[in-house]
Amino acid sequence: MLPVTPTLIWALVVLVAIGLYLSWTAGRLDRLHARIDAARAALDAQLLRRASVAQELATSGVLDPAASIVLYEAAHAARQAEEEQREVAESELSQALRAVFADARQVEAVREAPGGEAATHELTEAVRRVPMARRFHNDTVGAARRLREHRKVRWFRLAGHAPFPMAFEMDDEAPAALADRAS
Repeated sequence: MLPVTPTLIWALVVLVAIGLYLSWTAGRLDRLHARIDAARAALDAQLLRRASVAQELATSGVLDPAASIVLYEAAHAARQAEEEQREVAESELSQALRAVFADARQVEAVREAPGGEAATHELTEAVRRVPMARRFHNDTVGAARRLREHRKVRWFRLAGHAPFPMAFEMDDEAPAALADRAS
């Protein structure tokens, strides 16, 4: 049997410390991936809410026919889009909302209709929450990407088989008339 020397003890201590550090890093990366999933679910919920409110408003008869058709088609396309086309469809919905509500008089016309105040408030809230949810998602994706770029994560394959996180890029600028009401 080999004698236990201080060098062997220190080597074992260093190996255990490295193992603990790698385990902690893998756990941190796993938590970031779980946060990405939760943030994506929250973003999807906000996008669905915005599209639903826009679609409901388009079918309410409050808007003029041309605006109703533009808004309804964009909202429907956003709700039905495949994952690969989702960013484009959501950007087109943002553009349709800006086109329909470019003028504050349009917002006032909607507010004056029966139930219009509640519809305007709900749309304003939905439009305001989408950029926040997207920013939170993209910040979490950025943190995970930065961690995954470290050599230790790549060398020891600490990310496992998790797909590389992708940011959600879309045009989420709110219509000026609705953004003014939110402030």
